[in-house]
Amino acid sequence: MDKSFHYLSMINQSQLQKKALIKLTGIGLTPGQPKILDYLGLHDGSIQKDIAYGCQIDPATLTGILERMEAKELIERHIQKGNRRSSYVYLTDSGREKAKMVAEKFLEIEESVFEGIEMEEREQFMNIFYKICCNMVDTEGLQ
Repeated sequence: MDKSFHYLSMINQSQLQKKALIKLTGIGLTPGQPKILDYLGLHDGSIQKDIAYGCQIDPATLTGILERMEAKELIERHIQKGNRRSSYVYLTDSGREKAKMVAEKFLEIEESVFEGIEMEEREQFMNIFYKICCNMVDTEGLQ
């Protein structure tokens, strides 16, 4: 296996998506919805712009995903001060339930991924990985 950063990143992303798809089968979510539920589980009542940035989803794509989530009664959108641009997104009770399931499944994946790796190594890796992610976002101008 090639140990270059780009190659390992591609493999990790592909494997993470496969594991997530397997773990989340049966929950009734479409692609894109789990990470939005995960985000809203931590940031309920966020504006769409912040959700798009936090989930690294194009705002136009996010609008479609949110419409489907609203139709499934996973979220509610509330407009502040009559301005449609200021739409705040909140989880419904059903959405909170699904967000909890998603968080549990993501935690199971993380535990399996870090199996056999000491806590100190995990923390060191995550600190470096966070810095890499920040560099990627800055480099790509996605802030």
